[in-house]
Amino acid sequence: MVNGSGDSGSQLQTATLGGGCFWCLEAVYELVNGVESVVSGYAGGHVANPSYERVCTGTTGHAEVTQVTFDPSVVSLSHLLDIFFTIHDPTTLNRQGYDVGTQYRSIILYHDDGQKAEAEAAIKRVAEQGLYRDPLVTQVEPLDIFYPAEDYHQEYFRSNPGASYCQVIIEPKVAKFREKYLADLRV
Repeated sequence: MVNGSGDSGSQLQTATLGGGCFWCLEAVYELVNGVESVVSGYAGGHVANPSYERVCTGTTGHAEVTQVTFDPSVVSLSHLLDIFFTIHDPTTLNRQGYDVGTQYRSIILYHDDGQKAEAEAAIKRVAEQGLYRDPLVTQVEPLDIFYPAEDYHQEYFRSNPGASYCQVIIEPKVAKFREKYLADLRV
């Protein structure tokens, strides 16, 4: 369990983002230059120490999220949010493709007022650019507690490249990221 406070005394910052299945976001953010670590987990709910099985019922209030620790001197939160809005559909309420339920909602859980302002600005920017036909439904809420997911969820795409979910769902998102953000790939 990690509370909502940032990494005080460190130059690193942390963003907590939910855009459907956490495996998809994790697979992309692990490739971004300036990202130091990505942890899949759960946040935004009302049950302490949730398990994957409980979160999947949709009754805990948690979203599947990734906690992205990054070096802002290399990659900005604003740019990470641009990537976020590219790799998931922020217009479908409680759904990403075949994944349906509140645990798959589009959500930005901010760690401080600066992150809240960045999130709101990113949503406004995406809406003004007309990238999506439908209105954005991304929630912006303060992070209370982040619970890391079980070990078998961490680095899932990297560990299971032959799994059908990885090939059919995750790989196209990774390919889209690589195509659009080639300059951002970790060297």
